[in-house]
Amino acid sequence: MIEIQVTSHRQVEMIDISAKVEQAVRQTGITDGLVSLFVPHTTAAVTINENADPDVVRDMTMEINKIVPFNDDYRHMEGNSAAHIKSTLVGASEMVILEEGRLCLGTWQGIYFCEFDGPRQRRLLIKVIPG
Repeated sequence: MIEIQVTSHRQVEMIDISAKVEQAVRQTGITDGLVSLFVPHTTAAVTINENADPDVVRDMTMEINKIVPFNDDYRHMEGNSAAHIKSTLVGASEMVILEEGRLCLGTWQGIYFCEFDGPRQRRLLIKVIPG
């Protein structure tokens, strides 16, 4: 297992970690198989989406904040219920095919660490499964 560090700078943020993941996978020496990505936090997530136009990330964070507002008569005493809900909606894991040493992402796809309770220092766990 490989662990990479991700530093967020805003309360809600999508951070393109594609290059970090690719570098970590290369270091394993495995060229074919599956790459499992897992976020061990209850107020963060990981997703795959467009990384060509930064407005996509802006639009996504804007809309997810509308869908799950920061204040909505939540009862969780830490005050971060919205972050827990957003994390559950996006999801804590992704799986990517690895072929000939390359992640099989689409032309416009990137891997994003989704912060919903930042700023914080976070972790992403990576497991490369040969095959």
